[in-house]
Amino acid sequence: MTLSTIAFDADDTLWQNEQFFRMTQTRFAELLTDFTKPDHLYDRLLAAEKRNLGQYGFGVKGFVLSMIETAIEVTDERVPAAVIHALLREGQEMLQHPIELLPHARQTVTELSEHHRILLITKGDLLDQERKLAQSGLGDLFDGVEIVSQKTSHIYERIFASHGDGPAQAMMVGNSLRSDVIPALKAGAWGVFVPHDLTWELEHAEPPEAHDRYRRMDNLGALPDLVASLG
Repeated sequence: MTLSTIAFDADDTLWQNEQFFRMTQTRFAELLTDFTKPDHLYDRLLAAEKRNLGQYGFGVKGFVLSMIETAIEVTDERVPAAVIHALLREGQEMLQHPIELLPHARQTVTELSEHHRILLITKGDLLDQERKLAQSGLGDLFDGVEIVSQKTSHIYERIFASHGDGPAQAMMVGNSLRSDVIPALKAGAWGVFVPHDLTWELEHAEPPEAHDRYRRMDNLGALPDLVASLG
């Protein structure tokens, strides 16, 4: 079937994102250096993030709340108010970082938009994702934008049916195997994995190498050739 719809993830697929979380996590460790070792702290923070996903969702706000919760836990509720204040400031700075597009992002999306329906499907805080999209300069290239709380096969089925011709004629492109690729494949779409050097631990998964609709490429620059080969 002819490929008619191509969807992109946003964070760490079209623009940088995880690097800001890593920078803040380093600052978090510095603020708590008198209370616990960094390795132990990172494990506790990751556990808090995983535990809180159902309540806070993905994004900066949930990350900041998980840092505060972890700081309270590892200090036995003795964390100074100044540290809490500093963590809140770090979160505010994360929400103000300028957008840095990844290589080939603009050229690839622009080229593919000439002959295909182009979608943006991303997780995270609504206001923050809207801000990043507006600052990216790519907004006018998308025929549809979906900011969702989770990415599942049912979500992809719904989006590709409402914005396109169904999953069978759609492709999802992203840096997360767990969120972008595997559920899109389960929905019946193509799943293209474009790895990023920095990927959140909770987004890791085993590559579905045996799936006939799975593809991997080093960067977005190779995507137009892949799309052309599929017809």
